[in-house]
Amino acid sequence: MNDAIRVHEVRVIGDDGSQLGVMPTVRALDLARAQGLDLVEVAPDAQPPVVRMMDYGKFKYEQAKREREGRKRQKGASLHEIKMRPNIGRSDMDAKRRRANRFLEAGDKVKISVMFRGREITHREIGAERIEEMLTALNDDGMPIVLEKPISTEGRFMSVIVAADKPKLEARARQAAEEAEAAAAQTAAAETAGAS
Repeated sequence: MNDAIRVHEVRVIGDDGSQLGVMPTVRALDLARAQGLDLVEVAPDAQPPVVRMMDYGKFKYEQAKREREGRKRQKGASLHEIKMRPNIGRSDMDAKRRRANRFLEAGDKVKISVMFRGREITHREIGAERIEEMLTALNDDGMPIVLEKPISTEGRFMSVIVAADKPKLEARARQAAEEAEAAAAQTAAAETAGAS
């Protein structure tokens, strides 16, 4: 950029994208400074190297702004963990199921874990039953799920990772919208018939 450009001759592109031709680097630099711009090398391997006149500070600011916007729009599915114990109560299980449902509806993945303490680890089948109960409850709620990672044991934890089955979820949403539309049309028809 500017004085750091070491070649003697460059191909210059104006701030508006116009081709200004090949000229000595010193002349291109004077031209850029006269317009209050920087001279930035954009293609150093070309013969002669290509430079562009631009406001470099503004360019960097715009580039950072675009990257921030891109990160905002880029929503990756995050992973939320729902922890249970083998002897979890029914109401606690229902609360955790509702929370898992919210995460899945938001498009996130859910790790359902059962934590064993002490000798509970000898009864892993109870942990597997709790996980199966949770998966069955989620399906019974109408939340179509798909296993991302099957039930596995890691140390004192038994876990499974699930995500919403997007095609089934979208089909369910379309069906609900169609039913709501049909009900609205039926209500409007009944009101029109009643007004006559």
